[in-house]
Amino acid sequence: DRVQDGGERGLLGLAFHPNYKNNGYFYVNYIYREDELDYTAVSRYFVSEDPDRADKESEMVLLTFQQPYQNHNGGDLQFDPQGMLVIASGDGGSARDPQLFAQNPQSFLGKLLRIDVDKRDDGKNYAVPADNPFVDGDALGEIWALGLRNPWRFTFDRQTGDLFIGDVGQQQWEEINYVPADSAGGQNFEWSMK
Repeated sequence: DRVQDGGERGLLGLAFHPNYKNNGYFYVNYIYREDELDYTAVSRYFVSEDPDRADKESEMVLLTFQQPYQNHNGGDLQFDPQGMLVIASGDGGSARDPQLFAQNPQSFLGKLLRIDVDKRDDGKNYAVPADNPFVDGDALGEIWALGLRNPWRFTFDRQTGDLFIGDVGQQQWEEINYVPADSAGGQNFEWSMK
């Protein structure tokens, strides 16, 4: 009932906890509408007694942030080789990132975010990993990489741990970004630097 559909909105990502077999936790990224505004929600659920269904009442919201437009929501979720939840977020939409969210270190938009779902910081339902690249700087500590337009899918290579990000281009080019497994994060993929 809560998920806003249409266009590039809806249920955008789903990831099972690395220990799903024992704890039954899974995570979703979806768009919801409140007071005529769209928001991203990243939430944890657990499986019901029926292994093919979620317990609808089990939602624990981890993150929410406003989406200024109805496109470029990103939304994919994956657990990295260290067991941290990585969240892809688009630049918020429109064309050419008019509000420059992807380069704004105080915005979750246009980023890869990385959180620890097995711990909690004060006032949060997750912890910011101590090894995130911006944890001690002027950027939001959840940010792992920035400068993305609409990273709708990404994956970690199961053998090497390398990261591949599919990012939607502006008119002429699409983009696949590669990050080697030994990277500490902090990459700026340069959207929409002018």
